Amino acid sequence: MSPPLLKVCGARSAPDVALLAAAGADLVGLWHGVPGGHAELPLADLGSLAGAARSAGLTPVLVTFASDAGQLADVLARTGIRWVQLHAFQLPATVAALHAAVDGLTVVKVLHVRSGACLERPLVGGYERAGTDLFLLDTMTEQGRVGSTGRRLAPADALAVAGALHRPFLLAGGLSADNAGDFAAVAAQPNYAGIDVDTAARDGAGRFAAGAVTGLARAWRTARHSPAA
Repeated sequence: MSPPLLKVCGARSAPDVALLAAAGADLVGLWHGVPGGHAELPLADLGSLAGAARSAGLTPVLVTFASDAGQLADVLARTGIRWVQLHAFQLPATVAALHAAVDGLTVVKVLHVRSGACLERPLVGGYERAGTDLFLLDTMTEQGRVGSTGRRLAPADALAVAGALHRPFLLAGGLSADNAGDFAAVAAQPNYAGIDVDTAARDGAGRFAAGAVTGLARAWRTARHSPAA
């Protein structure tokens, strides 16, 4: 079994990418099509950082709220990115259209949990049939905010959603090095694939911190850092 992955979201510069690679991340989330997002990138910067990530040994992931499969396929072609995270409420048809348009694509679909309920649960089967490669379990605030909320996902809620999935899943939602043990039952699921963080990888000023990233990698025993590293 492969070690679980550590994905860190929100890189905005080449130094960010270099720090994440050195500290133990496996995937880096690059935001494009996230209106008002704190890490939103113009297309030119997206392509540049994707190249820097690949050179550093990271897998770049396009993180987007966009739902137009044609436009997304064009962005993926221009940047060479082959992972896309659909972080809003895109339908299964978008997943199928992306797979039809882009060879070798890995599609990650976020499932939002609000007040203990997974909002997309009725569509999980449709997402799987459409070709979703991984799911990502994340929180949504009562006000409807999604993405890098820092709002903690309850382990029991995560376990309930994970039990309904037939594809690998990543875990997000207020994760930290200190609460890894709380999610032991979730991480023991056979289709658990790793974690996705943003806030927990940063210092008090909002900058990525190597110690925080390495601490996450060790606590969650992710791929680039073994428990004994």
